[in-house]
Amino acid sequence: MIKRLLIPLLFFAFSFANAETIKTDVLVIGGGASGVAAAIQCARSKIKTMLIEPGPWLGGSMTMGGMCVLDANRNLPSGIWGEFRRKVTDYYRPRLGYDTAYNAVLRFEPYTGAEILKKITDSVKNLTIKLNTPWTSIKKDGTGWEVAITVNGETVTIKTKVVVDATETGDVAAKAGAQFSIGFESRQDSGESWAPEKASPEIEDITWIAILKDFGRGADKTIAKPEGYDPALYACLKAKNIKQMLNDGRIPNDKYMIKWAECGNQYPVTVEQLSPENRNELYKKARLHTLGLIYYLQTVSGYKNLGIDDQFATPDHLPYLPYIREYRRAKGAVRMALGDIYTPYDRESKLYRTSIGVGDAMPGQHYSEPDAPKVTYPPFPAYSIPLGAVVVKDLDNLLVTEKAISVSHLVNASTMYPSVQMTLGQGVGTIAAYCAFFKTTTKHLNVRIIQGELLDYKGYLLPFIDIPQKDPHFRAIQQVGATGLLRGIQKTNGNRVEIHFEPNDLVSTEEIKPVLTEIYTRAFLWFNKEKPGDKFTLGNLVSLISDYTLTDPKTLQIALQKAWKTQFKLTGDFDLNRPVTRLEFALLVNKYLNPFSKTLDLSGRVVN
Repeated sequence: MIKRLLIPLLFFAFSFANAETIKTDVLVIGGGASGVAAAIQCARSKIKTMLIEPGPWLGGSMTMGGMCVLDANRNLPSGIWGEFRRKVTDYYRPRLGYDTAYNAVLRFEPYTGAEILKKITDSVKNLTIKLNTPWTSIKKDGTGWEVAITVNGETVTIKTKVVVDATETGDVAAKAGAQFSIGFESRQDSGESWAPEKASPEIEDITWIAILKDFGRGADKTIAKPEGYDPALYACLKAKNIKQMLNDGRIPNDKYMIKWAECGNQYPVTVEQLSPENRNELYKKARLHTLGLIYYLQTVSGYKNLGIDDQFATPDHLPYLPYIREYRRAKGAVRMALGDIYTPYDRESKLYRTSIGVGDAMPGQHYSEPDAPKVTYPPFPAYSIPLGAVVVKDLDNLLVTEKAISVSHLVNASTMYPSVQMTLGQGVGTIAAYCAFFKTTTKHLNVRIIQGELLDYKGYLLPFIDIPQKDPHFRAIQQVGATGLLRGIQKTNGNRVEIHFEPNDLVSTEEIKPVLTEIYTRAFLWFNKEKPGDKFTLGNLVSLISDYTLTDPKTLQIALQKAWKTQFKLTGDFDLNRPVTRLEFALLVNKYLNPFSKTLDLSGRVVN
């Protein structure tokens, strides 16, 4: 009798203990743009992955925060970001007037964006999503981590090899012991000529976005006067073109995203106010400020037909989260500065070689504080985000995304943008998967293996605007571009600088010689012997490949000529005397010399 009672009791105790501890290879905390992309990619790389999100939706700022008009990375549909773009466009394609152009500004209703992300994650094997699940603590567990979460009011422990902090505010990394930078670095600290001479603690304002719906000319959707309402706070709107401002934020189904600067719903904030202990009070004030703007629009500006859309299940129907542009930045294995964007090839470190994400968002400057340093950015180039910027210094197997990545204040003004973060998140997912698969730590990362996995899943390493993914040579060009052998060409377009590959341009010896001699020890001898002219010829290239691969020049020439149009799909004549094009050079060098295989450290230097 006792035995019969004891067995089920032991079984119950064993089951209960198991239920209290969950094991996963990778844990992503935060379901924003970067977090959901990291989780999807990690799981697609066949790694057991769990994502926990304290809120009810996936998408973070761009869904739960209402930031649903995205103009950045329109021409860089990298991987999961490109997948999300296509699915949103396909969803709205039947709706009359929706812009389905390849590089149109992406506009969607927040709950639709969240639902699309959920459908994507539902189709991914090896991925567990837990919404409405807050985390409470994190501590080291050997080379991995132990994280406590709350499920149905009970504490559950998760043991994991790798943690990705994808929270909007870097709270996980802070609890784990990461060191941070805040506000403006000094010019001396960051090395940026645009930075102020002295460091400054100011951070960018937050915005509690509102989604308004046009209920028709005769409707009156005026809300109750908000607590503390002061019409003077919004008086500058009298001089604004409200119709144009509304149109700029137009989303499908007669709705508008309201994210207005100056006397709109932008709200000043300090680092202290954003701290976990003060955050709720700040959020209450920011929400009231946005409600005041809506009340002003309805009662003073005459837009009583515009009412708050009810897609958010909050008491006031405002989004679940504010749009946070900046908080604190973790000290990482490397720090990305403006020089890595404007002059990536001229710096001692070559961080572009270690890229795991791309961006082209125009940097914002959202400060209500009149004494905050103002920066006049020159036309802003598209850029690559380095791997080391997401690796937390001195904390193994902890990766950061969102506003906590290791960049300067002036760089964060662009990298914080949701569509940029989605490309970065996919890169972070490949790093986490690498650590889990190879049973290693973030101290022992192989940059090229990680980048290769990212390319396998249609990610971008370099922001070449003129080489789309459907181009059969996309991968070869990305790989050679990531070595620096052929540099991206900057072309100014208004206040933006596009990065082009220009496949039909000719290769100059001056451009490729320094990198070839850095990568291949024999290249120095070859250049001294062959002495190529200003323009590198096809004959020079065949000779270089022959020398490096120890292949008979005539045999190689015959093989190349045979494969020129069939295998390589090249259109130019196979003429050894003519200058070689950048496309031809990239394809042949990638195939025969494989410079992408050379080992790099996190600063982008070749490790021989």
